[in-house]
Amino acid sequence: MGTRGNLDFSPHTPSDETEMLAAIGVASIDDLFEPIPVHLRLARDLAVPDALSELELIEHAGALAARNKGASELTCFAGGGAYDHYVPAIVRAMVSRGEFATSYTPYQPELSQGVLQAIFEFQTMVCELYGMEVANASLYDGASALVEAVNLTVRATKRERILIGGTVHPHYLAVLKTWTSGLGFDIETIPFEPDGAVDWASVDARDAAAVVVADPNFFGRLEDLETAAQRAHDHGALCIAITDPTAMGVLRSPGEAGADVAVGEGQAFGNPLTFGGPYVGYFATKLELVRQVPGRIAGETLDSNGDRAYVLTLQAREQHIRRAKATSNVCTNQTLMAIASAVHMAWLGPHGLQRMGEICARRSGLAAAKLAEIPGCRLAFEGPVFKEFVLETPMPAKDLIGKLAERGYLAGPDLGRWYPDLTDHLLIAVTEKRTEQDVDGLAEAIEKALTER
Repeated sequence: MGTRGNLDFSPHTPSDETEMLAAIGVASIDDLFEPIPVHLRLARDLAVPDALSELELIEHAGALAARNKGASELTCFAGGGAYDHYVPAIVRAMVSRGEFATSYTPYQPELSQGVLQAIFEFQTMVCELYGMEVANASLYDGASALVEAVNLTVRATKRERILIGGTVHPHYLAVLKTWTSGLGFDIETIPFEPDGAVDWASVDARDAAAVVVADPNFFGRLEDLETAAQRAHDHGALCIAITDPTAMGVLRSPGEAGADVAVGEGQAFGNPLTFGGPYVGYFATKLELVRQVPGRIAGETLDSNGDRAYVLTLQAREQHIRRAKATSNVCTNQTLMAIASAVHMAWLGPHGLQRMGEICARRSGLAAAKLAEIPGCRLAFEGPVFKEFVLETPMPAKDLIGKLAERGYLAGPDLGRWYPDLTDHLLIAVTEKRTEQDVDGLAEAIEKALTER
């Protein structure tokens, strides 16, 4: 019972319980558990605090939440797959509309023309971004999009050997290994060179289903995607590119570089950090592989009156076709996140996308040069980068991250979490939201943290 009066809510009163037990002919609640052996039953009360009233619970939850410091309170230089990009006000205005915020899967096209059109526009934008011919209606996130891309290449080539660069996001690699652990795939990780990129010219892709390249990679380094694609094609394999969509205004698209499938995390467009999700996975490929595409595709057609209409064209999951012919068990797409992403891309337009990429590239370059001047620090990898880079520091990165947070700066992640040899390496991301003054402040905070050890 709460201490502020009878503000608790219990769905069943004692009289309710007595009435229900009488209706089923049971004397007590304990009698309901008679089939469970006594030694398996808990013979004491649960070790949890007493129930709180609604008011007390809200205050308690607020106190717990106040212990967090998010990107809105700290100057965010954190990256590694989730980024503090600006989300224009029009995104929230559009996705908050009831037609989008409360809509369900658009199985009935006569009731879902607005959502279907929005998905169709999203697919078109993803195709244009990645230089591909067909895109699906999105996936759960970038990691699950990679899994589906690998499954596509295995089906298309009838091979099970996967070559994946060691510079792919460790979370993506972990998800891939988990999802395919029972399928017998041979997943080989290609080590990266001292410059933070893979030497794709030396990779042997014989008998491989796919060559997987992250460009830009987890360290922010640009990879030789064209050479990787050529090595794959020389041996009948397919090339999967994992690409940051915000780089597409300044870098050549995966399709232009020769990739067969392009995937990526769409969080940067229209979706704030939100403690890690929900996010949205981009998936695009060539038209010749359209029958292998997972999830669903929204298509454009004409109705009985000859007017433009939108429908779900392909739904290649086991609920819609025979299980043996399903391409995946993906049961939904991130419609609301995908629409938010599409609104943001439309707001930017081609010139805005280019400008955004140029700002990220220029400011990350300035930040890299500035931070490398700090005594004891240096850039870990030489070569071109986009939006983020790796800084080697004279103290463990995890300790430095904590000290920076105390000074109002969020940086990281600590690469030692995944690479034992990089415990003193910090990933720094610089989006269009970060100013030169922010960079100067971060440099000063790092220098002070290092001198106060």
